[in-house]
Formats: sequence, C-alpha cells, structure tokens
Amino acid sequence: MWLCAMQLISGRHWADNRAQIARLLAELPPARPLLVLLPENFALFGERQGYLDGAERLGEGPIQFQLASWAQEHGIWLVAGAMPTTIPGSEHIHTSSLVFDPAGARRGHYHKIHLFDVDVADNHGRYRESETFSPGQEVSLTDSPFGPLGLSICYDLRFPELYRRLSAQGARVLLVPAAFTAVTGEAHWEPLLRARAIENQCYVVAANQGGSHETGRQTWGHSMIIDPWGRVLACQDSGPATVLVKMDPGLVDELKRTMPVLQHARLL
Repeated sequence: MWLCAMQLISGRHWADNRAQIARLLAELPPARPLLVLLPENFALFGERQGYLDGAERLGEGPIQFQLASWAQEHGIWLVAGAMPTTIPGSEHIHTSSLVFDPAGARRGHYHKIHLFDVDVADNHGRYRESETFSPGQEVSLTDSPFGPLGLSICYDLRFPELYRRLSAQGARVLLVPAAFTAVTGEAHWEPLLRARAIENQCYVVAANQGGSHETGRQTWGHSMIIDPWGRVLACQDSGPATVLVKMDPGLVDELKRTMPVLQHARLL
C-alpha cells in the first residue's frame, strides 16, 4: 500500500490548476493500492469572491466530476484536500475535503472545523476565513484499504483534541491538506505534524501548497509523510511534486501493542 502527498502552487483559475494536477497524476508509478492527497485550495487559490463564485454543491459540479474521473482513470484513492462547497440557504460556504475511491465514488467528506482568523507577519497580514466560510460541526473518518482515514484541513493541525478523537475512533492514517503560510510553516509545520503522528500512533500524510502564488501569498511547502513513530519518511521542500511512501500497516499494530498510549490516557 502506498501513500502520496501532492504539493502544488495553485492559482486563481481551475483550468490552470487542473493541468498542474493532471501532469503530476500522469507521472505516478503503477503500484496500487495508492492514496493521493491534494493540498488545501488545490482547485482555487485566490480571494474571497473567487471562492464564493467557484463553490460547488456537494456531489455536483465540474471540479468534483473531474476528481471522480481522475480517481477512476488512475485507479487511486483520491482525497481532494480542500475546496469550497455551498451551504444551502447561507451566504457563507464550507471548505471541504472529499474522498473518492478507485471507482470514482465519493466515499466521505469533511467540512473544516477550525477557521484561520489570525494575523501573520507576512505580506498578506490579515487572515479571516470566517468572513467567507462557516465551520463544520463533525469529525469524519472514511474506511479504506489503508485503514480508517482521519480527515482534517490545515489550521485543524493546531488542535490535538480533533486528532485524538479521530484516533480513538480507529483512524490509522491522518490526512492534513494545507496552505500553511511561509511564516507559520517554518516555525510550526513539521513539529505539529510529527506530534500528531507520535501521540496518535498513526501515519500522517501532509500535502501543502509550496511556493509563491499569483495572489502574492507565500506558502511553506515541505509536504511530507510521517510514520507512527514520528519519522519523516519523505519530504518535498518547494514546488509542484509528489511525495510517495510505502505504508507498513504492521507498524501501527506493533506500536499500539507495545506502547498502548490510548489505553493509558486518563483525560479522554
């Protein structure tokens, strides 16, 4: 079983981003089963109005149709890191992660719970996702050949209680699609990812945006895959690329047997 994190430098327009993703998918090795995680904002990376205009109803729209088609064409489990989806009756939208199986069927979804309302010392400065997005309300696991997949998105990474709930419910692979800023990424990206892997004894697949975007944003990159012992197995510093690792399911079982931290936890 293989795990893949795809790193992109997405822009405002779906057509350009679609071509970038298609090229990287065409370069994947033939090994299967294979799980591919796209980063946050893989389809649209722009300003507020662009997300509102490009949002799709869950289960409908050209972006989701293309995702299902790619999953089927390449015979992969494809996790659409995060894209805008509509909320019936609301002027706000969700940012959502979608899971497609090799038959092209959507097997699960997750709406981002924690919204990035912070000030960062970069050229963008002020981030207020809550002006455009509404938070999700539910944690989400999706069954797969790799074990249950624990879904999360970007800023969620700073909230360990979410991942503990996912692992307590059986997650074996934690997925972290992101568009971490260069400033916050340099300081916190790898330590947080390794901590989530270690404390939950799960594989972590983290797909980040990685470079300079047409909006002026700078993202950190360093997409990586981490094993349940906290070892970084592969990492891509910057630029569009894929990070590929062979999964050892037995390692999860071994660690849960020899160091049963979930059984020892007292504050759940």
